[in-house]
Amino acid sequence: MKISVIGAGTMGNGIAHTFAQSGYNVNLIDVSEKALEKAMQTIAKNLDRQIKKELITEADKQTFLSNIKTNTSIADACPNSDLVVEAATENTELKLKIFKQLDEVCKPDCILASNTSSISITKIASVTNRADKVIGMHFMNPVPVMKLVEIIRGYSTSNITTETITDLSKKLNKIPVEVNDYPGFIANRILMPMINEAIYALYEGVSGVQEIDSIMKLGMAHPMGPLQLADFIGLDVCLSILKVLHDGFGNPKYAPCPLLVNMVTAKNLGIKSGTGFYDYSDGFKNAKVASSFL
Repeated sequence: MKISVIGAGTMGNGIAHTFAQSGYNVNLIDVSEKALEKAMQTIAKNLDRQIKKELITEADKQTFLSNIKTNTSIADACPNSDLVVEAATENTELKLKIFKQLDEVCKPDCILASNTSSISITKIASVTNRADKVIGMHFMNPVPVMKLVEIIRGYSTSNITTETITDLSKKLNKIPVEVNDYPGFIANRILMPMINEAIYALYEGVSGVQEIDSIMKLGMAHPMGPLQLADFIGLDVCLSILKVLHDGFGNPKYAPCPLLVNMVTAKNLGIKSGTGFYDYSDGFKNAKVASSFL
């Protein structure tokens, strides 16, 4: 099975890593050559971590890396693919543009999957002539580690397509969970309101950054508090998903907190920008509460 992954960011390189490690040949595609170089460096570093943990050998690493080819052109890389997984920025218009192009260049039986965390699969499928072969394949970050794949059926997604992607997910040593196509699906429909409520609690002065995260870690056994998790996801991504939920349901409970909106406007996006609710100038493990919240 030939796989193409579109987008060389955090999710895209993680998805490519996972497929390559499972023995699949992968085309990793991005318009930026620099992004592709960075992605391959990231995959190599993550494989080195696995070597240190004695999960794989140096020979395994070289084999996995050789399974990945990079390309800057969808038209060049995708025509012979059996599956394309789109992991581009969480932007509706961009995804629609990509899927329209994929439908034109991919062979008729190629399955088109999106790693979208909130955008309607039915809407994405509507710009193609193969709605039965369009599906959501929502991996969790970090992809090589996290077991869940949220499988989202669009209105016209066929049983065969769903079964194929479910079986493939299991071959990747993941656990697929099927959901239907409604705003936010399940993962983010539940997660994002929790994060938003944590931000509101901070915004209203109920408690501080570290206190809010500590309560959720110590009291609810969450491995990471909601504010640091928001930093990890990217505050811009959180805002985008909340907007999808708010627009999709028309329910004020999904309205993004003004503090979140201001932080994104100020480009305090979390780990990716170096500052969010925490300051990451000394690295993720040594993160401290950002000075603006002290």
